[in-house]
Amino acid sequence: MPRARIAKGLLPPTNRWFSGLAFGANPQPVFPLPLSFGLTATGFAFGVPPVTTSADTITAPFTPSVVVDASAATSEITAYDEASVTVRQSDAAGDPIGSEVIAEGSPLVSFTAQKSVELKLGQQFTASGKGVFTAKIGASDYGLVTSGGLNGSALALSSGQTAVWFAVPPGKSAADLASHVSALKSVKLDYSVSKTVASTTLDYASTGASLVVAMPNQAASLRKPSSCDLGSFPSVYGRLSLCAGPTLSWNSPGVTPSDALDLSSLSTQQKAQVSKDLGADVAANAPSPADSYFGGKSLYRLANLLALAHQLGQTALAAKVQQQLDAGLTKWTNPHGCSQGASRCFVYDPAAKGIVGLTASFGSDQFNDHHFHYGYFLYAASVASKYEPSLTGKLKPVINLLAADLATSGKSTSFPQRRVFDAYAGHSWASGYSPFADGNNQESSSEAINAWNGLALWASTTGNTQLETEARWMLASEAASAKWYWTNFDKKDPVYDGYKHSVVGINWGAKRDYATWFSAAPSAKLAIQLIPMSPVSGYLKGDSARIRSNVTEAAPTGFGVPLGDYLLMYSALEGGSAQAHAASVARTQPSEFIDGADSRSYLEAWIMSR
Repeated sequence: MPRARIAKGLLPPTNRWFSGLAFGANPQPVFPLPLSFGLTATGFAFGVPPVTTSADTITAPFTPSVVVDASAATSEITAYDEASVTVRQSDAAGDPIGSEVIAEGSPLVSFTAQKSVELKLGQQFTASGKGVFTAKIGASDYGLVTSGGLNGSALALSSGQTAVWFAVPPGKSAADLASHVSALKSVKLDYSVSKTVASTTLDYASTGASLVVAMPNQAASLRKPSSCDLGSFPSVYGRLSLCAGPTLSWNSPGVTPSDALDLSSLSTQQKAQVSKDLGADVAANAPSPADSYFGGKSLYRLANLLALAHQLGQTALAAKVQQQLDAGLTKWTNPHGCSQGASRCFVYDPAAKGIVGLTASFGSDQFNDHHFHYGYFLYAASVASKYEPSLTGKLKPVINLLAADLATSGKSTSFPQRRVFDAYAGHSWASGYSPFADGNNQESSSEAINAWNGLALWASTTGNTQLETEARWMLASEAASAKWYWTNFDKKDPVYDGYKHSVVGINWGAKRDYATWFSAAPSAKLAIQLIPMSPVSGYLKGDSARIRSNVTEAAPTGFGVPLGDYLLMYSALEGGSAQAHAASVARTQPSEFIDGADSRSYLEAWIMSR
């Protein structure tokens, strides 16, 4: 683990929107919408970043409009929760000067002095009422509410006194908002799920009134507040609506976890075709790769072949696949496996507080992509246990730890709470230490959804109702965000003016890219939002014209392209002739364009079942 600026006893906050503050030789800027925020050598700086849209990228980089010099020698994170982080500034002797709190969804930066201190402001704020000061910096207005004394650019605070800076949206004044401003302390999460809806509630605890901003997906389904009419901020994700806090609550459409396709609509002839190809796929099964990504994908492939075999009444094939899947999972879930070999096993990292595959891939030893990897194991273990219940107890010790690495809730000294999932953003972050000037990022929204589907299935398998509720909430939230910000964003939002594509490949805190980490091919930029097209992937269905547009850009000359199998399955969601065409093409799809997590028989069955 790289250098960590975290207080003693605090679990390392990997995979967070603010991880760049915590890790590395120097802190990176972070992006608690609507603000950008960064630590300096002696204090901190923040500002509302201007948004720039080009053909391939939408950016809003760190903008240090308001600079605060606290004469600090060091900074460290002392607390964090679902949306907020507290950073303590200390002097050269190590004595605390004060702490600032920032939070996603808050236009406030709240500083509380821990001793008498004079803060030097890089910009001049002028009085605008009792205890209220304002400044116009660049294109944005900022306000300051304080119980201290401001003399020019020097702000004097006694121990316990506060200074709260706030961004003012275009067309509004600081005076309009000052009555809603008080020092933010923390953010508390509550959530609930039903068959049709998942609800998320964030309470922004402060010393008085508060302000919150709603992202586009939140504003479209707000429960609280009932209206957000205090203005809006620009962002890379679209218009952010400013609301009177302290509560922000919204809904996402429910998504039902699934471990098998519904083959009831397949004809006798279709079932015979899938059965024939199933036999060839089972015969072609190879040993599980050594690393936790490709190894997990191979187990996931076996799990889907096993389900198909049972559904199609192919008992001999089912027995053969069950044996292969059981052997693979048993190898990977041996608690002592890493003392007996260097691959196909997991270890616990006591410094970074998490489970890691001993043979790393895609930076998994740096805590990158754990949910992408472990979702495959959770799914495979659930399916294997479904058809061989005696397996559950044997798999449980290690599979439970993979679940804990991703989704621990409540107090723990072994794992951080919900390592990768961001309740405010409604999606996960993939980089462990986030050593980037654009914040954290996530590429494969669909593999994140695969993780929560697998987690929900495993929780059901083991009778863990609390974990199942949590997993279903994350599944619904991530699926909604995937459509809002990766595959089905609202092209009418002005932020997309000039952006020439219908999907986004990677979303960051400060940037959105038509790109991937692994390929420049257009097919990859859509397919990475589809892989592995599990039985739960019907959430992608919706606007047929948008599906057609997305596929046309990704595969203009046909599906014989990298990850073309997933594009083919996605195209079937358009329905009608597109579904029939996809079913026809699947029979002759070149094998080199069928991914390692997929198989021809599953590809055909998925399309036919649409």
